[in-house]
Amino acid sequence: MGWAIGWDSNWNRDIGYGVPAFCDHPDCSEVIDRGLSYVCGGGPYGESLSDTDIVGCGLFFCGMHLGASSLCERCSALGNGELNEPFPAKPDHPEWIHHKMTDPSWEQWRKENKEKAE
Repeated sequence: MGWAIGWDSNWNRDIGYGVPAFCDHPDCSEVIDRGLSYVCGGGPYGESLSDTDIVGCGLFFCGMHLGASSLCERCSALGNGELNEPFPAKPDHPEWIHHKMTDPSWEQWRKENKEKAE
């Protein structure tokens, strides 16, 4: 199984290193991808890859907004006993939307998801 393109039912959006995206930090417009290198938590859907029980929010952040612990600023505060709501997820990048709406490889998806495709 590859991680180029997948679906995250927690956030209802496409994920994977093949999906261009904006950093989910509200004050950032850095273009990244939704691959494991940028996910808060370090693992799929925000799961922790370390021995800690701190799980990330599963959003995607550039290097400036994803700390060395692979957690965003809100999730890293959880280690201090604080409970924070995650940042709002950003919409799909225009390049990704264009790809899904025009590329022949997504034709079947467009037929099966006419409301979303419109």
